[in-house]
Amino acid sequence: MQDREIRGTPGGLEKAELRELLVKCWMSHDGAWFYHCVEELGIETANRINQAAIRTLAKIELPRVTGALAIGTEGPVDFNSLRQVIDGMFSVVKGDFMDFTYDFPAENTMTWRMRRCFAYEGMKRMGVSDRYQCGLVYRVGAWVEILGVEYEIDPPISGCMMHEKGRCTASFRFRFAQV
Repeated sequence: MQDREIRGTPGGLEKAELRELLVKCWMSHDGAWFYHCVEELGIETANRINQAAIRTLAKIELPRVTGALAIGTEGPVDFNSLRQVIDGMFSVVKGDFMDFTYDFPAENTMTWRMRRCFAYEGMKRMGVSDRYQCGLVYRVGAWVEILGVEYEIDPPISGCMMHEKGRCTASFRFRFAQV
């Protein structure tokens, strides 16, 4: 068995395959949880609970992931350290099936482009895409806020851009505290 394979799995899984499988399973759980919240409580309450859960998760996952990757988050955060945190977070939580890209085209700016959104596709299947509040962008915003960085999103998002505009692309513009 190769060093890169995970022992105890039939034929062995490479680490990247295991990571992708775990991310897919987590997102399936997330979708199932959201679906049942919508069924039991309605989309408005499901959106509110989802955002509360995302904020709680961000407080746990940010230090866990940055600690595992040895990315320092103590002290004042500047653009380069924020970029390192975001890159590190996406290296763990972004699956290959998540069809989006992000980059840092200018100082204090991050832009994303969602080609096909798995969350939007799920909301369409549930018939609630017109009232869904994007949880993916909210999650990134929660990471940034935990680090004490102010930001705005351009254009502002209220709902789901894929539903409203047929595309999802925007920019975070970060404002850092002066030290």
